[in-house]
Amino acid sequence: MSATVRTLVVPRPGVLEVEEGDEPPLAAGRFRAHTLFTGLSAGTELTWYRGTNPYLSAGWDADLGLFDRDRPAQGYPVRRLGYMEVARVTDSRTPAVTEGGLVAMAYGHTTVHHGDPLAAHVVPLPDGLDPRLGVYVAHLGPICVNGVLHAAADAGGGRLADGVAGRLVAVTGGGPIGLLVGMLARVHGAAEVVVLDPTERRRAAAVALGLQADEDTPDAVRALKARWRHGPADHGADVVFQCRGQAAALATALRALRPQGTVVDLAFYTGGADVVAFGEEFHHNGLTVRCAQIGRVPRGLAHLWDRRRLSHETVALLADHGAGVLAHLLTDVVPFDEAPGLFADLSARRRHLISAAFALPPP
Repeated sequence: MSATVRTLVVPRPGVLEVEEGDEPPLAAGRFRAHTLFTGLSAGTELTWYRGTNPYLSAGWDADLGLFDRDRPAQGYPVRRLGYMEVARVTDSRTPAVTEGGLVAMAYGHTTVHHGDPLAAHVVPLPDGLDPRLGVYVAHLGPICVNGVLHAAADAGGGRLADGVAGRLVAVTGGGPIGLLVGMLARVHGAAEVVVLDPTERRRAAAVALGLQADEDTPDAVRALKARWRHGPADHGADVVFQCRGQAAALATALRALRPQGTVVDLAFYTGGADVVAFGEEFHHNGLTVRCAQIGRVPRGLAHLWDRRRLSHETVALLADHGAGVLAHLLTDVVPFDEAPGLFADLSARRRHLISAAFALPPP
C-alpha cells in the first residue's frame, strides 16, 4: 500500500503549509501507520510557528547539556511538528507490531508514517478506549505522569501517590498538562487540588473534571495560603505543579508554596524570567524548583520507571476518566486541512482552546 504523504510544515515564521510527497516502499522491519488523529501541543508548536523556539537561535550540545550560540541552530523549514499521534497499522513487516492494530506514537503531523519498533515508542491502544484519547498516550500523558513522579521522588518515594497522597496540591496553569496533572494528583490521593489560571474557561474545565479552581491573582494566592495552614508561620501548598509556560506563573507557584516546599516545573519557557523575584518567597521560605523534563525520569528511579510505564499510567487514567477528558479537555477536533487556519488564529489570539487534535479519514 502506498499513498501521497501530506505533512504540516512551517516554511517560515507565521506560515503553516501542507507539504505533499510520495510515500516510499515499506522497508523490512518497519510498519506503516495511517494517522487517524494528531494532537496539537500549542505551547511548543507555536514557538516554531512564531520563531521563538530556542533551537532557532542556538545549537543544542546534547553531550554537555548546553545551548551554544556559536553553533548552527535549527532553521526553516521546520518539518517535524507535534508528538501526539494515533494511527491504524495498515501494513507490517515486523512481528513486533500487529497489522490492523491501533497505536499511539509521537512522529508529528503527517498522514502516513513508517515506524521502526526498535527505535520508536509504540503503544498499542486497548479495545474500548476512544481513539481520540490516544493523542495523550505516547508523549503528553507521560509528561504529566513524570511530573507527578518527580514530586514522589522529591518526597523520597517511587510511587505516584508518594508525592501527593494526603497533601495539599496547587497547579499553576489549566491547559492540558495542568488539567491532566491535577487529575493524576486527585486520583492518587491528594487531599485537595486547586488549579490557578486566569482563564474562566479553563477554571470551569478544572471544576468539571473534579478539581477546584481559582484565579491566578495575588489575592487568590493569599486566600489559598490563609486557608491552607499547617502551623504557625507555615501556610501554603505542599507541592505546586507549574504547567504554564510563562514566568509569571512560576512566580505564582513560588508564592503559593509553604516553607521548604517544592515547585515541580513542567513548563517550557522561551523568554526571560524577570518577573520571578528570587530574593522574595524563593529565598525567604527556602523553596525548591525541580524541573520534570520528559527526557528523563527522576534519578534513581530508572530501574522502576520508563516511557512504557508512564504511558501505561496514562492509559489507566484515561480508561477511568476518558469521558470527562473528551467533554472538557479535548475541546477542538478539526479536519487536518484546517490546521493552517487554526495555527494562524491561535497565534493571533483570535481563537482559544484547551486541547485540540487534527482528524483524518480512516484507511
